[in-house]
Amino acid sequence: MKKLIAFMLSAVMLCSVFAGCGTEQNTDDTDYSAMTIEELKPLIKTMTQGKLTMVTSPDMAPYEFYALDESGKPSLAGFDIALGHYIADFLGLELEIIPMDFDGTIAELATKKADIGMAGYSPDPEREKQMSFSDIYYMGAQAFVTTKANAEKFSKLEDTNKAEYQIGAQIGSIQSKLAHEHAPDADIVELGKLTDIVAEILSGKLDGAFIEKLPAEAYAKNYPELAIVLDVPYDAAGNVVGVSKTNAPLLAAVNLAIKAAQDDGSLDQFILEANELASGNIIEGLLDGSNAPAA
Repeated sequence: MKKLIAFMLSAVMLCSVFAGCGTEQNTDDTDYSAMTIEELKPLIKTMTQGKLTMVTSPDMAPYEFYALDESGKPSLAGFDIALGHYIADFLGLELEIIPMDFDGTIAELATKKADIGMAGYSPDPEREKQMSFSDIYYMGAQAFVTTKANAEKFSKLEDTNKAEYQIGAQIGSIQSKLAHEHAPDADIVELGKLTDIVAEILSGKLDGAFIEKLPAEAYAKNYPELAIVLDVPYDAAGNVVGVSKTNAPLLAAVNLAIKAAQDDGSLDQFILEANELASGNIIEGLLDGSNAPAA
């Protein structure tokens, strides 16, 4: 009996030494936010040494999209893309960008298969379970979009909540949450690509959709049939960089990079240039041959 008790006490002591017997505990109480970038650099660990792996969903101009040059060759553009390069340079790393559907970007961060994600993320509390949030770098807004022909049907948010309506939103997005909140009786159609949602509105298959306002404005420039008819209130305003969880040094360094880009005027320039590019020849969506909404 004494031997059994001694064994149990030893097991308890071992559990306390080895971080709670299988329960992941983060005992690092270092204040990385108080460090300079030079102090942080040696502490930053990324998926691939010397690289910063970033996931994005290139269907949200002017955040991220493909700009076409005079020969029709596409290249990733947008102020999220420009800020991603700025952050990597600030950290002394090479940026590797992996385009994918929006909900895929969240999954990649949640499973720690990417270092950061930039896809017009809003700081939604539920999403914070899957990633860490940087400081806000841009104050965005939410909107309801339809065609000009249907604009008179939607004078207030309550007008979206009709059983006969098909209302669109992007899978895994804040806009999906807003659609279910404001139009619970409607048929909510969730699609992976914002380009597909716009195409469905233009073809009449969707009566309207909840879309972030800045991309909605970019789409409206390129497709004059679209109309932004309603502003949609949302408490978690603004846009953030998603950072793989439990990577506190990287999060602190990203916040320093954002502040530097704001202070030196780079971020304002990125937004200006992205808006100009978004009004030109662009592709929104993955390069799979089915990106552009039907005219």
